[in-house]
Amino acid sequence: MKKTILFAVVLSSLSFSAIAQMSQSGLPRFIRWVDNNQFVLNTKRGEDAAPKNYVYNLATKQYSIAPAEVVPTEKTVFLKKGDVYLRENGSEMQLTFDATEEKNPILSPDGNYVGYTKNNNLYTLSLATKKEVAITSDGATGILNGYASWVYFEEIFGRSTQYRAFWWSPDSKYISFMRFDERKVPMFPIYNSEGQHGFVEETRYPKAGDQNPTVKIGWTTPDGGSITWADFNEMEDQYFGWPIWNPNNNSMWLSWMDRGQNNLKIYELNMTTGAKKPVYTEYQKTWIDLEDRVSGRINFLANNQGYIAQSDASGYNHLYLYNMEGKLINAITSGKFTVTGIKQIDEKNKTIYFTARGLENTARVDLYAVYFNGTSLARLTTGDYNNSQVYLSPDAKKIITVYSNVNTPTTMGVIHRKDKTKTIQVIATAVDSSYKAENFAKTELIRIKSADGLYELPALVTWPKNMDPTKKYPMLVSIYGGPSAGTVMDNWSNPAYKEPLAKEGLIQVAFDHRASGHFGKEGVNYMYRNLGYWEMTDYMTMAKWFIENGHADPKKIAITGFSYGGYMSCYALTFGSSVFTHAMAGGSVTAWELYDSHYTERFMDTPKENPEGYKSGSVMTHIKNFKGVLQLVHGSSDDNVHMQNSIQLLSALQDNGKEVEFMLYPGGRHGWGGAKGKHFADLKTKFIYTHLLEKPVPAAK
Repeated sequence: MKKTILFAVVLSSLSFSAIAQMSQSGLPRFIRWVDNNQFVLNTKRGEDAAPKNYVYNLATKQYSIAPAEVVPTEKTVFLKKGDVYLRENGSEMQLTFDATEEKNPILSPDGNYVGYTKNNNLYTLSLATKKEVAITSDGATGILNGYASWVYFEEIFGRSTQYRAFWWSPDSKYISFMRFDERKVPMFPIYNSEGQHGFVEETRYPKAGDQNPTVKIGWTTPDGGSITWADFNEMEDQYFGWPIWNPNNNSMWLSWMDRGQNNLKIYELNMTTGAKKPVYTEYQKTWIDLEDRVSGRINFLANNQGYIAQSDASGYNHLYLYNMEGKLINAITSGKFTVTGIKQIDEKNKTIYFTARGLENTARVDLYAVYFNGTSLARLTTGDYNNSQVYLSPDAKKIITVYSNVNTPTTMGVIHRKDKTKTIQVIATAVDSSYKAENFAKTELIRIKSADGLYELPALVTWPKNMDPTKKYPMLVSIYGGPSAGTVMDNWSNPAYKEPLAKEGLIQVAFDHRASGHFGKEGVNYMYRNLGYWEMTDYMTMAKWFIENGHADPKKIAITGFSYGGYMSCYALTFGSSVFTHAMAGGSVTAWELYDSHYTERFMDTPKENPEGYKSGSVMTHIKNFKGVLQLVHGSSDDNVHMQNSIQLLSALQDNGKEVEFMLYPGGRHGWGGAKGKHFADLKTKFIYTHLLEKPVPAAK
């Protein structure tokens, strides 16, 4: 379950005159550094109708149109009406012409071939000869070559990959792919009501404890021929990660994990024989995030001098230096803070530039530098800001940062490291001079101590406008709640969006629990074999604080979320019903045995291994405690969190004589837009006014 962006409460029925009155210039989009003193921004200038690429000169503080050679047009391939096209030098050329739809065309690094899939087989096409070669021929229903099975797409590779499961080597000598056999994976039917008779969509979807697809990985040359298969037993109960390539020798590195997901090995694969050599091993008592471990988390040093890995086995994600045989040389970082990414490696000076949260504040990200041996750790960004984006100049002496906090509008600026005062040279801000913070309801980030006293839990709150300390106010809590997927950061957001409800007297908050990422893997480990309990325990503690200290009305404590947030919202009116009184839940998991194998078992193990955990984490287990008002919504064609979850919850509620507001969105997947999206926004607005504010929804202006 990748983090689903919350469906924010959008008051589409209300006037947004406040937003219109607050002019926003927007921020430029960083493209690249040209040299150590110039960089390219995509932005509007003057009366330009559309953004263009400009070069900004730090010395002169002037913009100039970026010449073509600074931002060259790349040779690319793309799909149009199911066929593959080539775009080069401003012109387009059609490459495929058959009736079968091609998918995921990817150009080889040398630009001479394109790879793609169709009919569950992998193909290449030579741009020189226009000859198409079938790399595989056994693709069929349940046999996928170069195209991922659903659970890999959703949970391991990620939605942005669009099911792609093939990769070019850096030297373009090999095209590698995974072959999935999902014929023994249970089929889940999704009924679609369109037309006279409707139809059923069938997806091979492994739920917790079910058979997973079997997988193997192989490679061949772009012109086809025999396939070399990596030396794994495809029948083992195992997972493979997204491969990476060692640019020093064009070898593939592939992560392997057991089904229990706490034993990780990374292998270097011999491209001639398929033999595998272990180059990294890790074991944790709880679990290891496969999709986070390798892609982007192994950084090779030049000339095979070693690599830098990231691991959270200590309780926080940190950097480690290894030799190429997988022997640990030394830890580079340590302590109760979380490394979030490597930005640059200076091998000459043996320095790593990285981002991290928690050294200054768990709700802020900063840029740091440290030597390979772990000494001379230094913060490079400045001020009490969250740096959401940072871009180092080639010589690492200048830092472009996009920064803000709850009271400072998002700003793009440059830090000159030679300037000991660390003054930020402002490039652009997200608002113009007409913006006045004092014109809007107060927003602040506060900390609330957990019930066991171990954690300072963060909450982002927008208070009612002109708040009267003698009154009690309804409160709306927006959450996601999933493991290491918090929503509270010290960021600025347009206050005009919360202003209408703040004027109506609503306390608007976002909560993060101990396992949300603020407290590293140490905090997330609380969720092991026990989803639901600690998240809701911390949410209840935070809500009680607002009742006791923040003027929240104990009869109107509402919570809202989608996906995992939907689960939390349903759980709040059952397990957490002693505190929460109202909930709006969308696309909700209601029992973990109904969700997919890889995500669920990572935290819960299988239902057979952990029956008590599954029982405790089920919304239905606590149905007799249900009270309050629940708005439950689901998309009828949700192929991620099946509507089955909401149907089973509805059945349990009905069997126990409980009332619920239910809305079905026909054809909706795990989220929906358009007219149905507006309907959903209006539905939530009406819920807030009816149950929390107890007044009619204002007419649109």
